[in-house]
Amino acid sequence: MARYTDPSCRLCRREGQKLFLKGERCYSTKCSMEKRSFPPGQHGQGRKKVSEYGLQLREKQKAKRFYGLQEAQFRNTFDKASRKTGITGENLLIMLETRLDNVVFRLGFASSRKEARQLVTHGHFQVNGKKVDIPSYAVSVGDVIKIKEKSTNSPKFKEIKEMSITVPAWVSVDVEKLEGKIVAMPVRDDIDTPIAEHLIVELYSK
Repeated sequence: MARYTDPSCRLCRREGQKLFLKGERCYSTKCSMEKRSFPPGQHGQGRKKVSEYGLQLREKQKAKRFYGLQEAQFRNTFDKASRKTGITGENLLIMLETRLDNVVFRLGFASSRKEARQLVTHGHFQVNGKKVDIPSYAVSVGDVIKIKEKSTNSPKFKEIKEMSITVPAWVSVDVEKLEGKIVAMPVRDDIDTPIAEHLIVELYSK
């Protein structure tokens, strides 16, 4: 499957805000947005007027990049969200939040969603005692996400035990055991990702 291989900081600059794609670097003065907050490219500083369609497109692109999905994955998730009962935009965000890679990030086991996706793909996590290496795996209430026993000795995960981790209300974490639990499904107020989901719904409804 195709994946983005160019510099991640270009994506933040294109969307005009930090997408926190590179973990700790995004919080430092090394972040490209601190020095060049305008869009990349020869005409980046000249782009000003944006149409209604442009606003909708940018919001969709921003959501894709926040969660690290390609267009086909994102559209497929949207189609599933539209078939669920409830508000389509909120369903979409909840489905994105409950992906395993995002949950690993929310639990503080990775510094970015990109790193979380890589750790999941490399088989470092178990869900309810079974190895799951699919980043898009949808977690449910009561699921226990645990770092695999063989992986707990790696420097990466040893550091976590010494960290103070703050997690959303819909998950809990036991840093000493290196495991987390889904205590409830997230609701819209629990999701702090700055996305105007109604614009995405409007875009795909055309």
